Amino acid sequence: MTFFLQMLVTGIVVGSVYALVALGFVLIYKSSDAINFAQGEFLLIGTYVCLTLITAYNIPFIAALLIALMFSAVLGFVIERIVLRPFIGEPVISMIMATIGLSSVLAGIVHIIWGHETRVFPKIFSEQPVNLGEIVIAPVYLWSLLIVVAMLIIFTLFFKYSKLGIAMRATADDQQAAMSMGISVKMIFAVAWAIAAIVSAVGGILLGNINGVNASLSAIGLKVLPVAILGGLDSIPGAIIGGLIIGILESLTGGYLDPLVGGGLKEVMPFVILVFILMFKPYGLFGKKEIERV
Repeated sequence: MTFFLQMLVTGIVVGSVYALVALGFVLIYKSSDAINFAQGEFLLIGTYVCLTLITAYNIPFIAALLIALMFSAVLGFVIERIVLRPFIGEPVISMIMATIGLSSVLAGIVHIIWGHETRVFPKIFSEQPVNLGEIVIAPVYLWSLLIVVAMLIIFTLFFKYSKLGIAMRATADDQQAAMSMGISVKMIFAVAWAIAAIVSAVGGILLGNINGVNASLSAIGLKVLPVAILGGLDSIPGAIIGGLIIGILESLTGGYLDPLVGGGLKEVMPFVILVFILMFKPYGLFGKKEIERV
């Protein structure tokens, strides 16, 4: 039972980070109906910027985190303006292909600047483990969970009560109606990309503190895609629930099944669960079902 609870706690922490990164997929899909396949590179670049500020310039973690988030926001804003805005009004597949190409370009830039070797963050959090009964939890896991929960609450309140958040929800529901009410849809697109870059950077920084940073961290982008699809690509609560489901299943699979088959099963399990659930819920657990009448 202790081992099960240990795996459960690990799954909740990692799943919460997945949920945060999946929020970026949801925001971009809700605003433009496109899937951003460069989300993993946004995550990687924000993480490397934060790490470089800490190790090369001795900037405190909190200041480095804020600078990295501002850099990520500007990066998302600029990429939307320069690369993706020309595709507004074009078929959605064109924008999706543009994000695939963007992913390759950003990955190449990361390899040129930071190389391939694994780098680690300085010890930012205490190394003294926290004991909850028989469960031993590293402080970095607890801090990661608290930071993710805080950010998810902030974004939930932002979308529900702020003027810009309400404008983003209106644009996601009906772009034509939003434009008729004076909302700048192009600006909403740019803000969505900026926020997507921010949440990806936060997720990458938290995971980097847990496992280190290298180019393979960008693969989290593809791993998180099943999270967004499972919860529903147009559902923010779905991203949160989907992240927790995938994180817990991945952790339990790695703890119980991987030793029996020699490893690797936990990397496949999210996609197995995704296919199984989509057989019964094609729009995801909380996705909005679309009915088109001809």
